[in-house]
Amino acid sequence: MSQLMLISMLLCFGLTVPVAVSIGLATMAGVGFDGHMTWLVIAQQLYAALDKYPLVAVPFFILAGNLMEAGGISERMVEFAKSVVGGVQGGLACSCVLTCMIFAAVAGSSVATTFAVGAILIPAMARHGYPVPFAASLQASAAELGVIIPPSIPMILFAVSTDTSVGEVFIAGIGPGLLIVVALMAYVWLYARRNGLGKRDGEGRLPVWAAFKKAWWALLMPVIILGGIYGGIFTPTEASAVAVVYALFVGVFIYRRLSFATLGRTFHRSVVSTAIIMFIIANAGVFGFLLNRAGVPMMLGEWLGHLFASEFSFLMGMNVALFLIGMFIETSASIVVLAPLLLPVAMQFGVDPAHFGVIMVVNLALGMVTPPFGVNLFAACTVANVPIERLIRPLLPFVGVVLLCLMVITYWPDLSLYFRDLVYR
Repeated sequence: MSQLMLISMLLCFGLTVPVAVSIGLATMAGVGFDGHMTWLVIAQQLYAALDKYPLVAVPFFILAGNLMEAGGISERMVEFAKSVVGGVQGGLACSCVLTCMIFAAVAGSSVATTFAVGAILIPAMARHGYPVPFAASLQASAAELGVIIPPSIPMILFAVSTDTSVGEVFIAGIGPGLLIVVALMAYVWLYARRNGLGKRDGEGRLPVWAAFKKAWWALLMPVIILGGIYGGIFTPTEASAVAVVYALFVGVFIYRRLSFATLGRTFHRSVVSTAIIMFIIANAGVFGFLLNRAGVPMMLGEWLGHLFASEFSFLMGMNVALFLIGMFIETSASIVVLAPLLLPVAMQFGVDPAHFGVIMVVNLALGMVTPPFGVNLFAACTVANVPIERLIRPLLPFVGVVLLCLMVITYWPDLSLYFRDLVYR
């Protein structure tokens, strides 16, 4: 049964059938082939896959990110980031990375980060002389922070799929996220100096204190959300609702950018995004149930145990496999299907669940900026109005930088686990 399901799913992928539909058709093939299960099992497991309290955070964080974009919060974050690092050569490009980090601390979505920040900074970088393909590649790469810096929707999905603490996975992402921020900023600073770009980046930027006063309502948002989670005031799921309420309040009453018409469009976009993710999760839940019933996790564990002799080789093999999978399969589907299968094997090699979750999310985040299905790449192309072929060459160094960071994250577990142990141990 499991072989038929996997072959059916891969065949559907090859025929460019949407990911969620491919998984659903593969599960139907498995149930039909088994002969001992009723079709009612599919309905039961579709419900069971979604009947998990932490998943409530997914639609709320999506809505919060869209409200931040529509309500002018992202604009204030950009102005503040420019005031902090915009004065140096290449500072405008550095402010793109810094803004993505701040925005990611609330939005939890890389695509939302790409649109919200890129719509402001890609045209700004173009006006300051940066090549548009470089600006779009930078934005697509920096937006990965949306799923690495907590809160993160893929991290929620990993935690739910593997019965791991959402809070532990969240806090384990802080160190790796900061490492990627520093690495990307260092690269764009060196790139700007080597190519003579960004010499006028300081023009028109506000002084730090003036920008802070203008943006402090926006900057208070990640402080409230992350401070509330790690201070034990509310859970990550409750934090998502707080983020929505705060974004609504600031967008309507402080910045006065949210009207009824704007709210309607924002809610509609959020509902569509949520429905897509939930449809994938539901179908992947049934797929995972059938694989578990067929004993695939145990067989996979035994096979990988014989294939890899040590934790080092296992993690290297997982990085290569996940990088390739991320290029072709949507991140949410990859996590929901693969995390329950791979985590038990990783734990056999002594890998901490939170650390493995971060490795998996960072790896699959790279798939968001690599062809042929990089969603961040397509979003950045849409914002910059350039064909995807022009982004490939300037994108390669950014992928290389994140890959180097991934190696550090993989083989230096304390980077992920130090803050986790500080809070939870």
